[in-house]
Amino acid sequence: DTELVGSGGGSVQAGGALRLSCAYSGFTLGDSDIGWYRKAPGNECELVATARPDGTLYYAESVKGRFTISQDRVKKMVHLHANSLKPEDTGMYYCAAEELGINACRDPYWGPGTQVTVSS
Repeated sequence: DTELVGSGGGSVQAGGALRLSCAYSGFTLGDSDIGWYRKAPGNECELVATARPDGTLYYAESVKGRFTISQDRVKKMVHLHANSLKPEDTGMYYCAAEELGINACRDPYWGPGTQVTVSS
């Protein structure tokens, strides 16, 4: 079955760090990106970071310089190292293969996210 399972979230104070992980299964990425989205209460899903098959990385301006995405396509894992966390980073974090139409943020059917809560 196709599934994306996030883990590693938690509650930290501003300035803290977390390492999020996502294990995906049931599909092959091929030439598609793998990435992280987040959703804060009352907001839409927001793209945070993506990793291309050739290693090219993309970051939203709001996290650039603080977050680092890494991928292991053999183990089918993607990680998000979130440093210098701010209260506005609070939300549920999901991984996604958007180009394949598999996005757990837009449709929780694909699997659970992981909650990040940053207090000031």
